Amino acid sequence: MRLLFVHQNFPGQYRHLAPALANSPENEVIGIGEEANIRRAQGFHPRVRLLAYPQPQGASAQTHHYLHSTEAAVRRGQAVVRLALALRAQGFVPDVICAHPGWGEALFLKDAFPSARLLLYLEFFYRGSGSDMGFDPEFPASLDDQCRARLRNATQLISLDAADACLSPTHWQRNQYPAAFRDRIHVIHDGVQTSLVFPAPVDQFVLPDGRGTLRSGDEVITYVARNLEPYRGFHTFMRALPAVLAARPRAQVLIVGGDEVSYGRRPANGECYREIYLREAGEAIDTRRVHFLGKVPYRVFLDVLRLSCAHVYLTYPFVLSWSLLEAMACACPLIASDTAPVREVVQSGRNGLLVDFFSPAALAEGIVSVLDKPQQMQPLRAQARRDIAEHFDLERIALPRLISLVKELASPTGIRTGEIPAPDAIGLAHGV
Repeated sequence: MRLLFVHQNFPGQYRHLAPALANSPENEVIGIGEEANIRRAQGFHPRVRLLAYPQPQGASAQTHHYLHSTEAAVRRGQAVVRLALALRAQGFVPDVICAHPGWGEALFLKDAFPSARLLLYLEFFYRGSGSDMGFDPEFPASLDDQCRARLRNATQLISLDAADACLSPTHWQRNQYPAAFRDRIHVIHDGVQTSLVFPAPVDQFVLPDGRGTLRSGDEVITYVARNLEPYRGFHTFMRALPAVLAARPRAQVLIVGGDEVSYGRRPANGECYREIYLREAGEAIDTRRVHFLGKVPYRVFLDVLRLSCAHVYLTYPFVLSWSLLEAMACACPLIASDTAPVREVVQSGRNGLLVDFFSPAALAEGIVSVLDKPQQMQPLRAQARRDIAEHFDLERIALPRLISLVKELASPTGIRTGEIPAPDAIGLAHGV
């Protein structure tokens, strides 16, 4: 097969699928991404040829603000199609194109390669209500916000019309897309490499600024997000901490995440959310026991999870973080928000605890109860690990299903409206 992967932050969600297909000498694999990200991806795989396009120009000042993302997407789509046409001139015509449509890269790929089968990774469809927007009353959405969000779907819908098949990692994310497209959306999670992500003792974890070390057996509370922001419940977590610290005087808190904003609105005053909520808490938070680690290497991230005696995962109804499943694979005692799509994988009292996203008191009570009763948490921890291994394992479940889908697409008949994979192979809330 000839395979083309397109993702502005290559490899993105294709970080396992692309090399798995490239491992076969029968396949020719090319990856396309934005120039800065492709530079970071050099050496990704010896049999994956990488091509880069320069960062496209953004929208002009005269463009209506609802259309800023659309114009930027069109420019990005044009940059990608120029590379596609150059490949076609060299004789490379892919059998299957795997692309993420969120930034516009998939807009014109079928125009360059009409015979190719197009597989899209569908991460999130924006809605004015009923999901992330308007969920948190502390950050209300205006009608202007809702209208702008609706327009953000334009490039996805155009790409969807050309797609032969699509992927979505959870049922809830799939069901955010219009019903007319759902029969071609297969629910297959990216998968967790459970052979790498597993519980293990940590002999020494060095705290920042020379504040000592931690090891397995110490009472450690953990929180992880790409960036510390309300979409991932950072404000609720910070408001719960004073009660937790008061109840557990020996507890140490490890917080992983940057100070940027991945989702939602930036603070108006130029501060980051970490600064805002630290100031709000004042002296109620003992900064000698609360450690902000920033963004950390993956091995450090795994050590954080392995140290955890109580791991907190909170989210708006939004994209499900890989870190939640990785925490479960590490058998972390889990306290998570009772929100979609978390409920697909976490069942309260079975493999973790679910709490009200908006209640710092309920979150604090959940954390303290987990720390109070470590022996009672052992069955839940074991079940969390078992659930990930049985339903989300990369090598045994996710990757074989992804490869099978690509091969089916590349076959002479292909698939456009295929059968959705059986729920019991996908998520706990759907058949276990």
